Amino acid sequence: MILSIISCPTLCFLAAGVAIGGALLLLIALRLYVYLTLGVCKSTAKMNGKTVIITGCTSGIGKETTKDMAERGARVIMACRNLETANQLKDELAKSTGNNNIIVRKLDLSSLQSVREFAQQINREESRLDVLIHNAGTAESFTRKVTADGLEMTMATNHYGPFLLTHLLIDLLKRSAPSRIVVVASELYRFASLNLENVNPTTKFPAYLYYVSKYANIVFTLELARRLEGTGVTANCLHPGMIDSGIWRNVPAPLSWGLMLIIKAFFKTPEQGAQTSIHLAISEELSGVSGKYFMDCQEHGLSQAVKDPAKGKKFWELSEGLVKLQPTDPKI
Repeated sequence: MILSIISCPTLCFLAAGVAIGGALLLLIALRLYVYLTLGVCKSTAKMNGKTVIITGCTSGIGKETTKDMAERGARVIMACRNLETANQLKDELAKSTGNNNIIVRKLDLSSLQSVREFAQQINREESRLDVLIHNAGTAESFTRKVTADGLEMTMATNHYGPFLLTHLLIDLLKRSAPSRIVVVASELYRFASLNLENVNPTTKFPAYLYYVSKYANIVFTLELARRLEGTGVTANCLHPGMIDSGIWRNVPAPLSWGLMLIIKAFFKTPEQGAQTSIHLAISEELSGVSGKYFMDCQEHGLSQAVKDPAKGKKFWELSEGLVKLQPTDPKI
């Protein structure tokens, strides 16, 4: 009887209100979950007397990682493409942290020549390297790009450049042991696979190749750890979380409009996203730990496919060819 006297528009209005209220409650619950599951590096370790290289450190989690390393007293080498922006940040960090032992060096990971020039300078000028953090990354949405070396741009920047750089700096890392290599990967690897018949996929959809590059990061790290056993150099990788950072700037409108709302509401801040990188770089509890994958400052499981040693060995050999390793280059 009561329902019969309530008009249809009123019922629709009430239903809409319930739906909106339910959606808001869900969003609040998701936001609370994100907050409660944030990992925080609790280590108070200092880095005085230690040298850290961080790639791609003028924004996002790279910038926050650089700031943390500087606050802990490390000699920080900022490896960046944009020297003007990097030098501005260096001056800001020197002032805010009181650490004047921060230097900027030119590095474009998409260029094999730039990687070699950077490594030559580091090997010539630096007496030690305690931590190498492969943080830099790029993601294209729809535009296919090929580097001067004939490599697909995303794979070149996110995997092949770091792969070559690791080789060229490995002797310095070994001389500085115990030392660490930290690779920023992503849980997004689970949406991809690694085709060993086409490891330079220049005709593939660029947005998907970001996922592939993160898969490659993990395969590389695990194989690297196997090859470094007994050297005193460890290698671990991580998922920083979904971060409100500049990597999303390549998403075109109107897709970016809705994405930005989601990012601001649910993604981690760069400071929050940097915590696992920092944890892997400095925490005493991880001394000697190698070949692991971390999320929110805790070890996390991986798919069986990405852990396949045969795949790791084959991909390593293919990568050696694509980066044109020379007989005189250090071997891992």
